[in-house]
Amino acid sequence: MANGQQLGQENIAKFEIWVATQTDDDFKQIIHRGQLNRGTIAKEASIGKSALTQNITIKKALKALEDSLRERGILPPKIEKAKQDHSKVQEYDSSAKKKYFENNRIATLEAENLELKAEIAKLTGKLERFGEQAEALSELGIFPR
Repeated sequence: MANGQQLGQENIAKFEIWVATQTDDDFKQIIHRGQLNRGTIAKEASIGKSALTQNITIKKALKALEDSLRERGILPPKIEKAKQDHSKVQEYDSSAKKKYFENNRIATLEAENLELKAEIAKLTGKLERFGEQAEALSELGIFPR
């Protein structure tokens, strides 16, 4: 059984192999919130997600990789967080929670509306087909109109 240092070295090797096999387009596919998606990296490199934050060598290599990608224009540039003026008091928006729930409700209703439209289209097709059958049967005298 391998000890922690050996596992760490294996993870470093796996990460380096993963980086070497990626193209710029591959990196573009896993951008999330201005950086590379850590979960995707962990899955594709077959290492634990914690290795990306706890293994100092991997952490430094990942930062260097992201800096390199920023210089090449693949990742967006980092934006320094604006320093907030703490002397200003922010007003409480009492309608924010209501807006959030309304937006969720609207999204749910729109999804339900799309499902119902699809079901209506399906049933309309069936109705047309059965209407033709009923007409044919009534012409044959089997089924009264």
